[in-house]
Amino acid sequence: MPTQPSSSLETFPNPQLDIDYTIRMSIPEFTCLCPKTGQPDFATLELEYVPDKLCVELKSLKLFIWSFRDRGAFHEAVTNEIAAAIAAATRPRFLRLTAKFNVRGGIWTTVVAERRQSGWQPQEAVVLP
Repeated sequence: MPTQPSSSLETFPNPQLDIDYTIRMSIPEFTCLCPKTGQPDFATLELEYVPDKLCVELKSLKLFIWSFRDRGAFHEAVTNEIAAAIAAATRPRFLRLTAKFNVRGGIWTTVVAERRQSGWQPQEAVVLP
């Protein structure tokens, strides 16, 4: 294969340092393994973050997410591990990772992990008519 999974994340400079803006990504093909049964777990990851000085590079994010495919991990642990890694690489003003796991045993699991820079406050929401 020309590419392989990777445990590292690449970044690039935020092109708009002077304002808060939100980057949203949907990752519908996340997979890991159930640590109890070894069966695959499937999820859609919804990543939202307000960058500070760095943004995550998309190909490296794809290869990073791929690195979980053959690893056993509980939903809660893997969601927080991914959020922590992205936060460590980019040091965003705010980050939210929502992991919506497919049904297993009649139970839908959604895990939400957030990271926030100390002192950062979101702008007031604008409600349009």
